[in-house]
Amino acid sequence: MESGMETGMGTVAAAAGPACGRFPFPYTPYRIQEQFMEALYGALEDGRVGIFESPTGTGKSLSLICGALSWLRDVEEKKRQEEARLLQALSPEEPGPPGSAAGEPDWVTAFVQKKEERDKVDRLKEEQIRRKKREDRLEKIRHNVQLKYAAKRKRSEEDETKRLLQLSKEALSQGAGADVLDQLDHNEEELILAEYESDEEKKVVSGLEEDDDDLEEEHVTKIYYCSRTHSQLSQFVREVQKSPFGKDTRLVSLGSRQNLCVNEEVRRLGALQLINDRCMEMQKNKHEKKSDEENEGKKRRASRTVCPFYSYEQMQFLRDEVLVEVKDIEQLISLGRETKACPYYGSRYAIPAAQLVVLPYQMLLHEPTRNAAGIKLKDQVVIIDEAHNLIDTITCIHSAEVSGSQLCCAHSQLSQYMERYRKRLKAKNLMYIKQILYLLERFVAMLGGNVNQNPACQTVSQTGTVLESINDFLFQSQIDNINLFKVQRYCEKSLISRKLFGFVERYGNPATAVKNNKENQKLAGLQNFLQSLQQGSDKEAGTSKSPPVEAENDQLRAASPLMQIEGFLSALTNANQDGRVILNRQGTVGQSSLKFLLLNPAVHFAKVVEECRAVIIAGGTMQPVADFREQLLSCAGVDPARVLEFSCGHVIPPENILPIILCNGPSNQQLEFTYQTRDLPQMMDETGRILCNLCNVIPGGVVCFFPSYEYEKQVYAHWEKTGLLTRLAAKKKIFQEPKKANQMEQVLVEYAKCIKRCSQAGGQMTGALLLSVVGGKMSEGINFSDDLGRCVIMVGMPYPNIKSPELQEKMAWLDKTMPRAAGQAPSRVLIENLCMKAVNQSIGRAIRHQKDFASILLLDHSSIEGSWMLCDMDQREQMVFSSMSYTTEK
Repeated sequence: MESGMETGMGTVAAAAGPACGRFPFPYTPYRIQEQFMEALYGALEDGRVGIFESPTGTGKSLSLICGALSWLRDVEEKKRQEEARLLQALSPEEPGPPGSAAGEPDWVTAFVQKKEERDKVDRLKEEQIRRKKREDRLEKIRHNVQLKYAAKRKRSEEDETKRLLQLSKEALSQGAGADVLDQLDHNEEELILAEYESDEEKKVVSGLEEDDDDLEEEHVTKIYYCSRTHSQLSQFVREVQKSPFGKDTRLVSLGSRQNLCVNEEVRRLGALQLINDRCMEMQKNKHEKKSDEENEGKKRRASRTVCPFYSYEQMQFLRDEVLVEVKDIEQLISLGRETKACPYYGSRYAIPAAQLVVLPYQMLLHEPTRNAAGIKLKDQVVIIDEAHNLIDTITCIHSAEVSGSQLCCAHSQLSQYMERYRKRLKAKNLMYIKQILYLLERFVAMLGGNVNQNPACQTVSQTGTVLESINDFLFQSQIDNINLFKVQRYCEKSLISRKLFGFVERYGNPATAVKNNKENQKLAGLQNFLQSLQQGSDKEAGTSKSPPVEAENDQLRAASPLMQIEGFLSALTNANQDGRVILNRQGTVGQSSLKFLLLNPAVHFAKVVEECRAVIIAGGTMQPVADFREQLLSCAGVDPARVLEFSCGHVIPPENILPIILCNGPSNQQLEFTYQTRDLPQMMDETGRILCNLCNVIPGGVVCFFPSYEYEKQVYAHWEKTGLLTRLAAKKKIFQEPKKANQMEQVLVEYAKCIKRCSQAGGQMTGALLLSVVGGKMSEGINFSDDLGRCVIMVGMPYPNIKSPELQEKMAWLDKTMPRAAGQAPSRVLIENLCMKAVNQSIGRAIRHQKDFASILLLDHSSIEGSWMLCDMDQREQMVFSSMSYTTEK
């Protein structure tokens, strides 16, 4: 297959980059890797938006690393040379160039020019000093091991001193014999909302010294590398470590608090939002500690919990050690535990000086998260890897859904909270709480219910799904007079959801003993309501029991519904034309839900493209590129001339892949897996016969993909009933893809062990059969290389559910806003693209390196029609289907 680079003007030569020999590479690169790096270098140099496609086996990660860091190295060198030239040219001893503005004397013009030159020289010298200071500090840490041990020893001594001080305080408090009831009352201080100032934007309190030079350090030119999961990011960092740039690159890995927190008390909360709120509260407690100590003589205050890992000095050490040596997330967490420093904030403080920042692309694509992390995109480079689901990811990040149970539960919790602390809350807090209560009442009313009744017992009179524009929903729910932007800002700044969660944690659990006084007896209503909600949800869920971990997470989610509702309120602040509100009324109010669906993901991607010097969207399967061009880049206002496309062929020879389309089974039954025919017993029987024949002749592992979990479960039960499953199990051990993520690793390990045992022992059993689901956990990011995947089978073409209200609304929006492509309606193209993307991802699990080989079977009569589109859409799999016409005729 030809490799090249395409623009809006056609294919052009990749001449912008340096000679291939100038790319440091750990081994002699393939020609397609050289072309990839040349095209990447040219895109970064010219400030383009590049769509890069490089299939598995072509060394995409290493090509990205070596190409991008080569460009960064050259940019930094050019910048140093330019600074030296300017400093020499603008030396104070030399006279400035003559000239005068219209009507101004020459001496005035010369004075202004001289001052501008002096200011520029001062800025350049200051930047050089700052850079030299940073480099000297890192070099000293890199080569002075004793400095590290001295720092660790000092921290150990400080920890021991703090521990002894704490023990003495506890002894004093016990001797004092403080009144228990009074102490409990003081402990409630942390549940009270602080006074809120709505019109004043304050900086987030960090508890750090403001006069430190490093906090003012400007961001150096850097590359932000994004991928989907933390495991993919760790894999990329390991590639950087092995690359020629591994020892000289200042790299920092970012992640969520859920992944980087080393405080076990906070980690135990489980849910991301709870961890975030608890962390911010502990920061606030640390900041307020001094004022509490000052007021100690005037009024007894409860001791507020602060995080022992949130220490500026400790995080300074962690930041420097991160910049000295490339570390992945696991190594960063170990370093945080060892140095008693927070990896979450320590890594963030390393961003300004870092050259390569590695982060999940959810963190980069969500603007509030991006700003909170201190990520500045102005004139920087962004590389988004594994970007085939980029459009869907942006849509999901900015969509939100809340159930009727969550709305009613939040209303009950917030009402009880307001009643208990009404006399202690400031007027502005009470005003906003009443506004939130009113919003919750109106949302429940839109679902046909009443917040004062149990949602599990309220039957919805008119069931069905209704889609509304944002403005229509606001008018119909009678909340158009409330400023949602102010309510959203209040929720963020006041941490009301965290306060409410602490309140429910203390008083909302029916099993918790409550003091026998009049005020606390009022909370019985909250307890009974929460208990009835739990009983109602148990009835709906049936008698099946979940594992303890899942049950714990469900309990956390049920206890903090306002956190979910805040996301829905934020979504309602989108522009009217960019989204829809879906009212899903089902059975009872508790089962019903409100969902915000984002239709135009480009509005949230536009700022990234506008601010960055260059954006690279990369992946193994990027076709159809038209989706990215039209739905993302064109709608974001990107000039088509700025967009660059690059796609390279596979390194695997054609004879290593055997593509087969089966239209009929062994008994000549036509294979047609539509919704109307796939449930027929003869169709499931024919599928079983095909798998039996294949398992008899194919060694190693066979991976079979079904359209959905429900259909896979139905077919499995049918095979079990007819005895066909026993025939399959005689040849290969059968594994099923689990629905729960925490069970997937175990299934994969057992699957691999079974194949290894069979290959070594020989005998009748020849390997394993893995029943998977298209779009599931096994269809993306899993390597079934070598014997793990000698054959991949697709049962039917995985077309999406055309009756889905969300999909119908998306189709209608595309037909209204997008141009027709090759005479086809955009909605029709969307359906086909969703199907083929799913196919491409699934069958791409098998071929993972240059010497790998596998068979690929598509079981569906409609595959003949779809295969030709697949060829056009996905150059990565063109080789797979190069012999498709021959196979079809035969």
